Amino acid sequence: MAKTILCLYLSMSNKRVSVIIPVYNEERVIIQCLESLHKQTGVDFEVVVVDDGSTDKTLDYIHAYRPTSFVLKILTQNHKGPGAARNYAASHAQYDILVFVDADMTFEKRFLKQLVMPIFANKTRGTFSTSEYVSNWNNVWARCLNINEGWPAKKRHPKGTKENKVFRAILKREFERVGGFTPDGYTDDWSLGEKLGYEAVDAAKAVFFHDNPDNLGEIIRHAQWVGKRKYKLGTFGNIFALIRASLLFSIVIGTYKAILSRTPEFLVYKVIFDIGIFWGIIKYLLIRNGAK
Repeated sequence: MAKTILCLYLSMSNKRVSVIIPVYNEERVIIQCLESLHKQTGVDFEVVVVDDGSTDKTLDYIHAYRPTSFVLKILTQNHKGPGAARNYAASHAQYDILVFVDADMTFEKRFLKQLVMPIFANKTRGTFSTSEYVSNWNNVWARCLNINEGWPAKKRHPKGTKENKVFRAILKREFERVGGFTPDGYTDDWSLGEKLGYEAVDAAKAVFFHDNPDNLGEIIRHAQWVGKRKYKLGTFGNIFALIRASLLFSIVIGTYKAILSRTPEFLVYKVIFDIGIFWGIIKYLLIRNGAK
């Protein structure tokens, strides 16, 4: 047992991680994310941030940040979406394992080590973590997303999840073998698992926190982004999704879940969310281009 632990320690000490963060108008949260990464222990890493055409002060804040525990690389591109941004960052990453996080995430201090340990131990080629918690759970609108998705309280994954198409960490050579993500908005994250032909394994000890949309403006923007995606069964899938997002269905389902969850605000959430979904689908049908 002691020999195994020693071998794993030596293995991890010789390998490093490239953390990739795509950002688009994230001035409110990006420094909090970087500060949380700054506190990571147990693994050496660099951070590669790609500004995806932000129009706020995100890029200014990143340039002003001065980390001491990791090397920070800053890249920029015109607004192409998170999938394209992650691919661009990966092409500038220098280490064996790529880790993908978002600007509105924060992390327990051993998150990176726990996330990549199964890969360093040759148990898997890629991981995700079910220990993903809602960081703004005290906000009623943030809680409504969990109600809508059927997720457990305070968490962002269904119970019993052991594998997932969404990779948080992956061997760089595997990522490059399939050409990275297929940029297409909402389905960017899933595309990597589909191209690889296998799913990420749960590294459940890797604890992190993620914001849910917590105001009506963010909710409708998020919903439009979700709506502007390719649906199974093509046009028929789009039509079915439009019906599900219609006002009648929204009110019926919203009322039922609001009563069931004892959260009256959920009815408002459901109507606003489905309006966003509806318009997202219409926009997709008109321009045939996934959300960025």
